[in-house]
Amino acid sequence: MCVLLGPVFKIQHMNTQTIESGFARVGARLKVREIPSRWRQGDRTWINPADYSLDIRRDVNGEFFELRVPTHLSDSLDVTVMQSEPKQRHLLLFVRKTGDQPQLDRFLCGHDEREWFIAAVPGGASSVRQAMDALQPAPVRQALASNKVPAKKRYTRKNRAFRRQGEWFFIPEPSLAVDDKLILRDEPLRRGAGKPHMVEQLFRTGGETVHVCSQHPNGLLPAEYQRLLKANPNAAFWGWRVMRRDMGVYARGAVSHSDHATITLPFWHRVLMNTETQSRTMANVAFLD
Repeated sequence: MCVLLGPVFKIQHMNTQTIESGFARVGARLKVREIPSRWRQGDRTWINPADYSLDIRRDVNGEFFELRVPTHLSDSLDVTVMQSEPKQRHLLLFVRKTGDQPQLDRFLCGHDEREWFIAAVPGGASSVRQAMDALQPAPVRQALASNKVPAKKRYTRKNRAFRRQGEWFFIPEPSLAVDDKLILRDEPLRRGAGKPHMVEQLFRTGGETVHVCSQHPNGLLPAEYQRLLKANPNAAFWGWRVMRRDMGVYARGAVSHSDHATITLPFWHRVLMNTETQSRTMANVAFLD
């Protein structure tokens, strides 16, 4: 059973009952907190939140979703639970900013194994199922089709096409042979600053060299890096690291994470992250190793 919800409620009215009831239908709690657009942290630092934020926090009653809205956005932010799926404990949240540059952000909020999660959804999804489809990368959808996985199993954590642990998909590659000297042991899979998924055996190949620093978290290609240094010699002191971007990654053995049950891959599987980084709200996140 799915539940369609409406109408849109406005933060400036502070009437949170509609959105809270949408979260309650999937067994979750939501708290909306309006925060000052400027406040002092410590003795000197002024914080200026440029945008709203959606987070998962914890209190004495357990985990809850928190929507933080700076006061300067309180008159231009509309929020609605577009659809909820109580049996799956998932919902699709719309956050619409009005004004000179209107935008609409989509988030899939739900429960996966042991914890609640939030995933920024790329594209134009208008239902929970469409959001889940949008979060599956193209090779995953191709594997689902080639393995003729029935619709009811497309979103499970284990089917003929893949294994999944959180945001990571593992597609079987049973014919892949890897030189033992190239295998990394007990290697982390990490998205941003989150807790890593630890992989017993990992193999990386291909990709492109990039220069990464806090000002350029997605990395610059060597030619872009040289152009920047020519235009701004001081950029050489920004704490750069040379990394590899968009490598082919393969995993074998145990994959563990504190929020998920450990899975075991008996042979090599191709590793792919969900498409959350393609969403506008995740534009500053890159798949870097």
